[in-house]
Amino acid sequence: MKSKSVQIPMGAQQFTQLFSATRRGARLARLLTVEQLVVWGWPRDGETAHAAALVVAELASNAVRHGRLEGRSFRITLVRLPCGALRVEVTDPRGERLPARRAGGFGLALVEALASDWGVRPYAPSGKTVWAEIVPGRPQWRIRDPDVLEAMPLQLHRADDVAPSPAGPSPVRSRPAGPR
Repeated sequence: MKSKSVQIPMGAQQFTQLFSATRRGARLARLLTVEQLVVWGWPRDGETAHAAALVVAELASNAVRHGRLEGRSFRITLVRLPCGALRVEVTDPRGERLPARRAGGFGLALVEALASDWGVRPYAPSGKTVWAEIVPGRPQWRIRDPDVLEAMPLQLHRADDVAPSPAGPSPVRSRPAGPR
């Protein structure tokens, strides 16, 4: 995670929207993100739209769960950079509650796997902005931490994330028996 001051470059397209700090607001943020990417010309079923939807879902969910203050909203900003990358920013009012990987959670590991870079920066007067950059065409879904990979639900795995078995590739990954 990095903290960096970001200026929107000249020629970048930008979209910003406020959402209520509720589960419904987080869902709407995810859906509207995909719609905005379609408006910008990315295919709805493409890797970039899928990656952006998952990153926004996680960051918006974190804003609702951990960054919520009564009566305050959170903001999504999407920036299509001139280099072709997409920057996703989620701003909430709780600057003192920085994102951290928690035991049993894999959301930020998912963001790390899908984004080429991510971090957090302060938002005056008391909030924070968590950002992630997604580069189209970059291999997605590279989970680097084997403990996180093991803890993730099977439906989140892609076949190319799983080491091939001697019998050939299998889209289903088996887990060792034992308590969960």
